Amino acid sequence: MLLKSTTRHVHIFTAEVKNNELIPSEQALTLDIDPDNELVWSEDALRKVYGQFDDLVESYSGADLTEYNLRRIGSDLEHFVRSLLQCGEIGYNLDSRVLNYSMGLPQVVSKSTD
Repeated sequence: MLLKSTTRHVHIFTAEVKNNELIPSEQALTLDIDPDNELVWSEDALRKVYGQFDDLVESYSGADLTEYNLRRIGSDLEHFVRSLLQCGEIGYNLDSRVLNYSMGLPQVVSKSTD
């Protein structure tokens, strides 16, 4: 049975991707980060999210794979993404089809004119 956790910027499925389709799996989790491209990502920021995902999954090692546990991982990852946005490692994609500042208003750094 396919379990999933979806937040605004993090989608997790108990599935594998084959031929662009999700195939339910009890052995694999698939992570889709920012499916609507609302944020601008660097490779380093993406690596951090995948690393955090791996750490969270490892922390549940031995626990039953339930929708509740999957949602906890998704929620923790969403908070991690928010922290990356707040510290400026990622930013809002101003070319996104919908501007939704769901993680807070964009930060603008003022430049001094010495």
